[in-house]
Amino acid sequence: MKLKDIQDLFVREGKKTDPRDKSVVELDLLKRKEDYDALTDTKKTNFDIESLTNPYYDSRILYGDENLEVKRVMVGIDIETQELLLAKSLINSGVKIDLVIAHHPEGYAYSTFSNVIGMQADILNKQGIPINITEKIVSERIKEVYRSVLPQNNERVYDAAKLLNIPLMTAHTVADNHVASFLQDKINSLNPVYLKEIVELFESFPEYQHAIKIGHAPFILSGNSYSRCGKIFVDMTGGTEGPIKSFEKLAIAGISTVVVMHLSPKAVKEAEKHHLNIILAGHISSDNLGLNLLFDKLENKFVQKLEFVECSGFRRFRR
Repeated sequence: MKLKDIQDLFVREGKKTDPRDKSVVELDLLKRKEDYDALTDTKKTNFDIESLTNPYYDSRILYGDENLEVKRVMVGIDIETQELLLAKSLINSGVKIDLVIAHHPEGYAYSTFSNVIGMQADILNKQGIPINITEKIVSERIKEVYRSVLPQNNERVYDAAKLLNIPLMTAHTVADNHVASFLQDKINSLNPVYLKEIVELFESFPEYQHAIKIGHAPFILSGNSYSRCGKIFVDMTGGTEGPIKSFEKLAIAGISTVVVMHLSPKAVKEAEKHHLNIILAGHISSDNLGLNLLFDKLENKFVQKLEFVECSGFRRFRR
């Protein structure tokens, strides 16, 4: 398979598993096209053309020829300069590595990833919060993340990949969409009564089994084993942790239990204030799950088993 094949499949499957309605995703792309058409020719030169077909700014090819043939990939949850130097060392020692894939965004995928957060407004709206409220509270979160990213030196990893001549891509929201949809579907099918049933469900998946072995088991952050689940919302995509103000609105909308990858101490206090049950699935383990679901689809599509070099917290589990 080629590098472009991998990117195209990741985006296509990211759209299929997007928690928003398909019409909302298409409307988002249409709005970008309208914005592009309204630009002068001079401004069109600097426009991100890929964003017209790829809704996920944080899932991009950062460096490398799209026609590159890929047989062995080095995959890590976080890829920075040290991982790229490790890849180069392995290459120099005779281990062929065609491509490095990072989950968390770097380079352009990081400097623009606040653009992905807007999808949280539609995700929260699907849970019963009016869209005028979700748009306003999410817009505050977008500004907060944008300001935190703005002063960062975002091209360090891209520059390292270019200097070392190592093809590099990121797969962030495209993978997180898979985690959210997969776990929500599994929980809905189980129809659990108590929180402990959700934790036991997670413990049946290899990614979380591995996390348990290294001391990062899924656990109940707010509530107890026999707290009743009520209506459950799996909140695991949209660029970053959602706005703290959403917890009050979710409780009013009838949500009883929120399942997340991770949650800041400030957000935990806010969730507890509104009597929400919280299950912490685990950050790196959930990222692994999303990537593995994507890689399963990739290998099934091209009837080709990729060779994997696991690093930076990634572990390949096939289904």
